Amino acid sequence: MNFKNYVAAAIAAAANLDSASTAKKGGGEAGFCAAKTTERTAKKGGGEAGFCAAKTTEEIYPAIEIPPDSRLGDFAFPCFRLAKELKKAPPVIAAELASAIPQSDVIAEVRATGPYLNFFLNRACYNAVILGKVRDEGGDYGRSDMGGGRLVAIDYSAPNVAKPFHIGHMRSTNIGAALYKIYNHLGYKSYGINFLGDWGTQFGKIITAYKLWGNEDDVNRDGMEALLALYVKFHAEAKENPTLNDEARNWFLKMEQGDESVLALWKWFLDISMANYEVIYARLGNVVFDSYKGESFYNDKMRPIVDELMQKGLLTESDGARIVDLEPYKMPPCLILRSDGGTLYPTRDIASAKYRKQEYDFVKAIYITGQEQILHFAQWFKVVELMGYEWANDLVHVPFGLLSFGEDRLSTREGKVLRMSDLLDRAVNKISEIIELKNPALPNKELVAEQVGIGAVKFADLYNNRIKDVEFNWDRMLNFDGETGPYVQYTHARCSSVIAKAAGFDFSQADFSHLTNDDEFALAKALAAYPDKIIEAADKYEPYIIARHIMQVAQAYNKFYHDNPILRADDNIKSARLGLTECVMTVIASGLTLLGIAAPAEM
Repeated sequence: MNFKNYVAAAIAAAANLDSASTAKKGGGEAGFCAAKTTERTAKKGGGEAGFCAAKTTEEIYPAIEIPPDSRLGDFAFPCFRLAKELKKAPPVIAAELASAIPQSDVIAEVRATGPYLNFFLNRACYNAVILGKVRDEGGDYGRSDMGGGRLVAIDYSAPNVAKPFHIGHMRSTNIGAALYKIYNHLGYKSYGINFLGDWGTQFGKIITAYKLWGNEDDVNRDGMEALLALYVKFHAEAKENPTLNDEARNWFLKMEQGDESVLALWKWFLDISMANYEVIYARLGNVVFDSYKGESFYNDKMRPIVDELMQKGLLTESDGARIVDLEPYKMPPCLILRSDGGTLYPTRDIASAKYRKQEYDFVKAIYITGQEQILHFAQWFKVVELMGYEWANDLVHVPFGLLSFGEDRLSTREGKVLRMSDLLDRAVNKISEIIELKNPALPNKELVAEQVGIGAVKFADLYNNRIKDVEFNWDRMLNFDGETGPYVQYTHARCSSVIAKAAGFDFSQADFSHLTNDDEFALAKALAAYPDKIIEAADKYEPYIIARHIMQVAQAYNKFYHDNPILRADDNIKSARLGLTECVMTVIASGLTLLGIAAPAEM
């Protein structure tokens, strides 16, 4: 039952007192559960009862608010919007509506507070319906078929091959993996794309270094570390001997020309890199991709894009280069070809977008990168639009802010990288120390340390609005009492512990109408809001909305836990509170899963 819809129907009914309305009928819980939204058409009314111009449920629904203070009510309707057409002061309208809406099995009280119409719900009824729904749907609570199986392509992570996976890739990976799960949860078909940086002059540099200073045994033994060492050595030597850069360009030219021996080296480096990345993706919550087509895949697909731009009269020459003039749109020109005829990133991005539309027929293509690329995406999105493709409107850039740990500026060329594996190891080790101190007998403590340590890293990232810069603080991030991943995971484990202690007590048929106090009602309202939070997170491309909400649920549960006996309560209350605990555990586990974070049963 949509309580907000019910309230909207009650307001619509009060504005049309000459018409019957389900919302105006009483009838106890059964009547409430069977109540349907009143479908009304606007009627021309006259006099006091008709309110001159009746409002339909559909018109009223979006205007209903949730008051910032629960003491003001559970829902509020601002009457300002009716003042002009009714030619009455909003407080007068609120008073007239309040007197026209009777109590029911849903609405316990209606108050006119100045220009607002405030609704107080019947808590027993509300809790019975909401918690019953969570219990019945379990892990599917909040799931939707609104996507109808339509495909959403999500481009995220995209590390540069032959370089370690470092923290610079973390935010794109975490945000993308969460959106992948969120869209699937809403009935879309998520399609994850890892647009690997697997082409370019950096491979010429690594090949040059390998030919001069490397050997097969070292690379086979040390893998990514050996490749990084070669890359760093190249740049150190090139400072003294700039001709090495020419040699690197020559090796890359051989790659572009299809030299099989050079491409074999490139493929070897690619395989080493992918083995490293897969370990990281598995640790980050089984991050998955449906495609690993990187930059190299589109080498033969860029020339047709250039030809198409020429045919459509979109290319102009500028200092020998070919550009699309975007001055009419208040943007710098979009570079398509260098003066030497080489393609650029916009060319490759346009080619990849066209390929993806043809192959996957997406309804939305999401690109998750740093905010420094906002202009780049705006430019080539506009070029796609100028090419006449309507699906240009389905391209979405999701930018994010910087991530830092307080270290000096990172540079792969100098070997100054904070490897993702080192970051995760450090977090896991710190959690292991805490477990040894507080709960050394914990079963599977190595697994729990891994789940909580990595969960702490991911939650600290996803708890913030993505466009904000994030600075990690180890003490804050790993705190079990703050607004952190360990706090939410611990709350889940606490729920599991409460239920385990009640073993043998059957609460499967708990009557949630016994729950009416402030703490219980606050929890039920937080759980009721969860499905809408998932939709909001998808609409705004903001996983932090889910992170913040399950934090709210965890905080509300811990207050309830400390202030209300569960196992020592009378059987009816005990049963209902155990059921409430199970519902909280269900929603926290669901939210953590959508964020790619484990929900341990013990901590």
